[in-house]
Amino acid sequence: MSAKLPEIAPLFNDIKSLIDSARQRVAVAVNAELTLLYWQVGQRINSEILKGERAEYGKQVIAHLAGQLTGVYGKGWSQKQLLHCLRFAETFTDEQILSALRRQLSWTHFKTLMYIDDPLKRDFYAQMAQLEGWSTRVLSERIDAMLFERTALSKKPEETIRLELQALAERGEMTPALVLKDPYVLDFLELNDHYLEKDLEDAILRELEQFLLELGAGFTFIARQKRLQIDNDDFYIDLLLYNRRLRRLIAIDLKLGSFKAEYKGQMELYLRYLAKYEQEAGENPPLGIILCAGKKAEQIELLELDQSSIHVADYVTVLPPREVFEAKLHSAIAAAHKRLGN
Repeated sequence: MSAKLPEIAPLFNDIKSLIDSARQRVAVAVNAELTLLYWQVGQRINSEILKGERAEYGKQVIAHLAGQLTGVYGKGWSQKQLLHCLRFAETFTDEQILSALRRQLSWTHFKTLMYIDDPLKRDFYAQMAQLEGWSTRVLSERIDAMLFERTALSKKPEETIRLELQALAERGEMTPALVLKDPYVLDFLELNDHYLEKDLEDAILRELEQFLLELGAGFTFIARQKRLQIDNDDFYIDLLLYNRRLRRLIAIDLKLGSFKAEYKGQMELYLRYLAKYEQEAGENPPLGIILCAGKKAEQIELLELDQSSIHVADYVTVLPPREVFEAKLHSAIAAAHKRLGN
């Protein structure tokens, strides 16, 4: 009678895990080296051949060089690829910054990033993609959805943006301005023209995953209609969330109409209650988001909400044409910079 074979499932799983981990490390290392190679190729072309100029002679050199490299190495060194390398080196000029990014981002990430002309916007997407582990598809979707323009950060002076992005790159330090947006795009809720606040709330809960994605990095759902009992009176927070990046409770108040000054006092009450009874050791003070169908800029400015822990934002349930949306966002940013004296 033959001996019974031992149970090898645990052994198989352990070895499979070792192989998969090693393959992942190899893939990361290969990607990092290839990315560095493409940057070095771009640097060499730019500094040694083109001398920093886009002359007709330079184009001829690139075309000739692509032909020779393809003859030796086959596919992968076309004229288009060499132009990508050149753009890469021109865009990411700091090798130290590149070294930090190339271990987290793929060459496809960099090809998306390097064609963003605004350096601050490009840095925002690079740092967020690295920190949040965005795939290239998610990165493209965030850019198409104008995530940077909709963050509270984009409406701050350029030096403030630069400092907050620097803190994000060096310490992974996420601030409310990086997380909070205006407006929030809730077109996926598919609401008709006439709806109540309860309809809005119900629709958000039905599409909770999409809603949390639209809110941004690190949000987790905690409660709906969170009951607060104060002096025998009952108050209800429409949605209570937690953000692990900010380490804060986030209270969301949903409003159908435009912003009203009285909403500030209501939200302040919620936040003080949460700070007193719900905030745990090591957490930062709670934040409030008042989502309105329209904002009242002067009221918000006079109430100094931009300097408080309360964020007021528009929401749109039907996305306007991109040109209209983009014009509105840029107008809001310009107005904010003017108010700040930037």
